[in-house]
This record gives sequence, structure tokens and C-alpha cells, in this order.
Amino acid sequence: MADDITFSDFTLGEKARIAGLIARAAKRGAAGPNVDISDLKRRIERIENTARRRKNGTQ
Repeated sequence: MADDITFSDFTLGEKARIAGLIARAAKRGAAGPNVDISDLKRRIERIENTARRRKNGTQ
């Protein structure tokens, strides 16, 4: 089974949360190149891992 996830693997709520986090990351990134957005990246990765586990049927 492929470990890749697609946009359709996310729930509607997860899609909305990811969109919000991406917007926040873009806003922070516009502030300058030295702004840390790693916390937002980790939150997005956590959502992706949840979708991946759900797709693969593991808990």
C-alpha cells in the first residue's frame, strides 16, 4: 500500500485547519527570512500523519 496521501484523504476539518496554518505561515514568512515557522510545520505534519494512519487503517 502506498504511503503517500492526497488531498482527498483529509477530512473537511483537516483541510480547513491546514489552510489556516498555511495562511499563518505565509503571514509570518512575509515578516522576514529570520522568522521561525517550525511550530506551524510540525502542526501540519501532525495532521498529515493522522490522515496517513487513517488511510492505512492503523491506529
